Amino acid sequence: MSKTNDQNYKNLILDYPVQSIQFFAPQESKEVDQSVKITPVRQEQLKDRLGDRFHELDTPLLVEWPDGRRESIVFVNEQESDKYRFSIHRMAIYCLEISKLLKTERVVPVVIFTSAGQYPLSINIGTELHTFLTFNYIACNLNSMNAHDYMNSDNLVARLNLPLMCYNKEDKVEVYAQAVDGLISLEHRQDYQLKYIDFIDQYANLDESELEKYKSEYAEKSNAKEEVMGLLQHTREEGIQQGMLQGEATILLRLLKKKFGSIPQDAETRISQADSEQLLEWSENVLTAETVNE
Repeated sequence: MSKTNDQNYKNLILDYPVQSIQFFAPQESKEVDQSVKITPVRQEQLKDRLGDRFHELDTPLLVEWPDGRRESIVFVNEQESDKYRFSIHRMAIYCLEISKLLKTERVVPVVIFTSAGQYPLSINIGTELHTFLTFNYIACNLNSMNAHDYMNSDNLVARLNLPLMCYNKEDKVEVYAQAVDGLISLEHRQDYQLKYIDFIDQYANLDESELEKYKSEYAEKSNAKEEVMGLLQHTREEGIQQGMLQGEATILLRLLKKKFGSIPQDAETRISQADSEQLLEWSENVLTAETVNE
């Protein structure tokens, strides 16, 4: 799940960089608007230099002001869903590497926490006499944000993240409805609506009764009823397809383990990311293969 979360946030930040900076790092978002030039620092360029799988899905953004009213800034965005995986030391090292690579000291580290937990906010390297290195970052802890404060936000990234914020259990369906309404009203490209309804669904995780409540109390009364119903139909079809895919992957894993015993983690990862056609081909190969790689 954490890998999926990482990819979700990488896509979100790359699709909506200005809104992401404004929402996740409001302290440093002064004059970050649609007039700025934002260039993603591609992970392929960084991967060879850093050689650290931990940073594979980081999303550094180079923000430049064409009119020169402000110096360029690099925003380093890291999403964390597991408090045991986060390392402030590795984040500090990464920011130093980014600073060196791009020849700038104007680096803003941002960590987006999607689950509750206690996280170290700063480190000080030194002795009782001197501090030689201090590092801290902007912590965007979604779980501690009040969802009601963002329900009418015109920032699409804020609206999409409503299900991950703090709210009373009885407000869950309303929070979901406001996230969906935000998607429809603030994003008019249909392909992006389809893409991010999946984002909302994953984090809201409505059960059947909650989904029925949403349909009757919100979807039917929406001014954009046709668009809402279209997104719900897409969600249903996507869920069925995903369930079938997971079933195919489970069967292939069982066949492999029965024939070869334990299998490498990278093989399991490839299976979890494969499409239906690839899974079918691999399942047929099990009959004649002598090794997992075959």
